Amino acid sequence: MKRKVVIAVAPVKNPGTPLPEHCVNPLTPEQVAEQTLACARAGAAMVHLHVRDEKGEQTGDLAHFSRTLDLIRQESEIVIQGSTGGLSTLTLEERCVALNDERVQMASLNMGSTNFGDHVYINTLPDIRYWAQRMLDTNVIPECEIFALSMIDTISRVAKEGLLHDPIHYNFALGFASSLAATPDNLYCLKSALPVGATWGLVHDGMRDFSLLATALAFGATIIRVGFEDGCCYQGDLVARSNEELVKQCCELVERLGFEVATLEEAKEILLT
Repeated sequence: MKRKVVIAVAPVKNPGTPLPEHCVNPLTPEQVAEQTLACARAGAAMVHLHVRDEKGEQTGDLAHFSRTLDLIRQESEIVIQGSTGGLSTLTLEERCVALNDERVQMASLNMGSTNFGDHVYINTLPDIRYWAQRMLDTNVIPECEIFALSMIDTISRVAKEGLLHDPIHYNFALGFASSLAATPDNLYCLKSALPVGATWGLVHDGMRDFSLLATALAFGATIIRVGFEDGCCYQGDLVARSNEELVKQCCELVERLGFEVATLEEAKEILLT
């Protein structure tokens, strides 16, 4: 049987990240839901959402986030992944406020601190323990975000403390300014350090084409992500007009490489069981 690949989408760009004029960045609950539903129809099985206001800024207020989920759930059972990340001045609880909406099924769990441009993205071990415990308390499945090789050891440590349970989902986050570069060598080094048979995926920040996604698939990735949060290009200077177009192009890549795009039910079995 062909290997199943889960397509995830992160549809909202980060504040301060430019988009071409013809690309519409979804900000209102209606816009985010509309683009998410279009991506689900195109083949995406999971959506990654930060808790933002209508300006795209991160907030501890769930109002717009929950309204977005209301609209999505009217038409789709796409897997909802809430974020606990992003550079911000929010408190630990505010950063994981997405867990307070019971429709959130997965959440990103950043496994350490790293440089982001001129800033430090702070995720201390006590922070990680706090968010991991909150995910346990709310029955939300973590996706462990890895920015450096040492973070794989941190995952093992937190798991031994009983805060992470098998199966653990690993996700490599490459390409962030001043952090680990998005190169095949770095990706190979990271994936080689994982336990045999581990489920893992890739986020390529600032993505200009799908070459590293293709490399990840060749290396055995189960999950790959596209969307305006990561980049709007899919091949050199070819710019997608929408998140839906990025998802369609990603699905074509998966199929051209001889794999199959996971259906929603298959994705749920991979991610949620």
